[in-house]
Amino acid sequence: MDLKGKKLILASGSPRRRELLASLNIDFEVDTRNNFEEKFDPSTPHREICSVLSEGKSYGFHRALSEDEILLTSDTLVLCGEEVLGKPHSREEAVNMLRLLSDCWHEVITAVTVRTVDGCETRRDIARVHFKPLTDAEIDYYIDNFKPFDKAGGYGIQEWIGYIGIDRIEGSFYTIMGLPVHLVYEMLEQI
Repeated sequence: MDLKGKKLILASGSPRRRELLASLNIDFEVDTRNNFEEKFDPSTPHREICSVLSEGKSYGFHRALSEDEILLTSDTLVLCGEEVLGKPHSREEAVNMLRLLSDCWHEVITAVTVRTVDGCETRRDIARVHFKPLTDAEIDYYIDNFKPFDKAGGYGIQEWIGYIGIDRIEGSFYTIMGLPVHLVYEMLEQI
């Protein structure tokens, strides 16, 4: 993809986002310095939370952008019914999340923000995921061996629990991983 002389900056420390963006064969650099505190108004509709956070990360970038820069930020959350699941802060929270997700459908929502000095656009993608009934032993094994404390919903689809537990998905696998690369490609093409 030709960015017409512009430099792309990924403002995310996620190794999964770096891997997915690199797979588009686009040169980019990573800069995670940010002044944004990940908070949102409690009245924000659940499906809009990650859009608010993704934009907040963009505008919380530690410096102004130059004319030749494109900033990419993103946020992912899991929505099970009306319960919002971010990153678990403890083992107990991760266990509770996976028990909640066991034997049911949930949504994974990932928002992407692309910003230049000329403007900002945020788009989101939603995928649906179904877990088979998970045993406590499977949940314990996954948490103890994979420590999913940096993942929304307490799991990574590309890890052991995804291999053995996810039996159906509707939508983009990459949205579930944390970066809907098809949206990123479309948004960058428009620039």
